[in-house]
Amino acid sequence: MPLHLLSRAGKWLLVVWALFGWALAQSNLEIARQAVQDWQAGKYQVDPSQALGKPTEEAIRLLERSLAFPPVPRDLSVNLNAPLEDSTPRGTIVKFPATVAGRGGEVRVVIRGDEVTRIGFAPEGGLLPGWLKHPAAWALFVAFTLGWLVALRGDNVLARWWREGWGLLRQYRGLYLGINLGLYGLFALGGLVAYANPRLVQLMQELVGGALEQIGLGSALGGGVLGLALVIFYWNFTNGLVLTTAVPGLFLGIPALLFNAMRYFVLGFALSPVALPLANYLLHLPTMVVELQAYILATFGGMVLMLKTLRGEGYRAGLRALGLTVYLGGFFLLVGAWYEAFSILVLMRP
Repeated sequence: MPLHLLSRAGKWLLVVWALFGWALAQSNLEIARQAVQDWQAGKYQVDPSQALGKPTEEAIRLLERSLAFPPVPRDLSVNLNAPLEDSTPRGTIVKFPATVAGRGGEVRVVIRGDEVTRIGFAPEGGLLPGWLKHPAAWALFVAFTLGWLVALRGDNVLARWWREGWGLLRQYRGLYLGINLGLYGLFALGGLVAYANPRLVQLMQELVGGALEQIGLGSALGGGVLGLALVIFYWNFTNGLVLTTAVPGLFLGIPALLFNAMRYFVLGFALSPVALPLANYLLHLPTMVVELQAYILATFGGMVLMLKTLRGEGYRAGLRALGLTVYLGGFFLLVGAWYEAFSILVLMRP
């Protein structure tokens, strides 16, 4: 074939390929628009309680669908005329600008082939305050970390709290060791139980991944090790240590112990090596041990509060014990945040 004819044929092939890609993109956009309308009309909604009493395979399918198509947020408003399309290993993601009760975000539709596999609303910035993304906050976090480390070597209030906190652990060493054995044991038990149903573990990991996306931790990856470490520490300290351990611990310790017993078993199940690459699991294991120790310390503090109150030493003395263990736990979370950020962005990097 003459070269000029071959060249002309190549141009026509490029045109046809471009038209095919355009048509495919248009098809994905139309599928996504229709899917959002169907989602808002309730056509995808599944009640997860329907999984109760069903055979395992059917129950997992129902739970997967309920996670993939969560209920439509109240007061959701979607702009279907301004879509953005991204191609990812999970499929095509079409994003539509949206608001919920005045808060901006986007509705995301995941398409594999011609099938819609997931729809959900993601708030802009997640649940994290905006200042966490500012480089000045990262610099202050570095100074905060170094300052705390230096202070522990001196003779100041931070060093005295540190020594007093460890003295409390020695005083109630039996209780402290018992809580360690119980909670770490539940974490290990969850990991072993996971081997009975790996598909359910994968479902739990999807749930955890979706929760992290809603929080906004995914966007923190762009801040490098500094930005990610700050976000991890902030979230674990405020929501993990204070709100879900120390605050329940104020009610004589028992609520914190019960909540963390459930949390450790679920985390052990969701983070089981049965559904994770072994190398990643081993690299992440120090993070889990260190960060879970922080919640153990605060749980221990709540139980000491109960003992001091019941033995007549007073609630105020118990409250000080809880505060000291939260202080120790905060340091563990600080160390864990730096290691976790480094391991995710450096050690586990593909």
